[in-house]
Amino acid sequence: MLRQKVPVMKEALVAKLLDHFKGKFSRELGIDLSAPDPKEVFKWFLASKLFGARISSDSAIKTYRKFERRGVITPRAVLDTGWDGLVSILDGGGYARYDFSTATKLLEIMTGLERLYGGDLNRLHDKASGEKDLEGRLKGLGKGIGDVTVNIFLRELRLVWEKARPGLSELVLLAAGDLGLIRPREDPLEALEDYWKKNRAKGADFCDFEAALLRLGKDYCKKGRSGECPLRAWHRP
Repeated sequence: MLRQKVPVMKEALVAKLLDHFKGKFSRELGIDLSAPDPKEVFKWFLASKLFGARISSDSAIKTYRKFERRGVITPRAVLDTGWDGLVSILDGGGYARYDFSTATKLLEIMTGLERLYGGDLNRLHDKASGEKDLEGRLKGLGKGIGDVTVNIFLRELRLVWEKARPGLSELVLLAAGDLGLIRPREDPLEALEDYWKKNRAKGADFCDFEAALLRLGKDYCKKGRSGECPLRAWHRP
């Protein structure tokens, strides 16, 4: 019965989604991506690298807080901290399984960022010829930057960087599909952008909508917990 009301409850769906699943991860970390401030963009880049590992989001957030408290939130600060210092921070945040490799990769990435772009990710963006070149340049900073990290980083910069237009992650596609927000033969990103324009929520943007769908996909859809989902009234039968 509730499912029959979906066509007239779209705004309620968006409000419920954002109310329960929050929005951008960057905002949760206190990172301001309302403009391309190089310091804030780098903070999100560092956080994205942490989120990209196979650890829980809580551990990634805790680890980022450790970097923040130590003032290690610039490329130069990461390099000056050195391998031993980075391992100590990573261990403190719960990266015990990946501390050595992550410390090594962070140093390689920061070395590349400093050498190629003077430590400024905005410069990297400006030099990119387009969307794919932007992704390629990010991956070219070091072995620790793969598809997952690039997707995490760029999806919250869609409204800040002109060339930031990554594809939707599998978790977003899963959640959007379960809610009936995309249909076969549609371009998924264009469909969700159109849906957002018609049902936008005050005080939020498309990046918040996308992040909330990702959280839904991760916490419920992927685990087959649609019956427990706070948006279960909107799930397709």
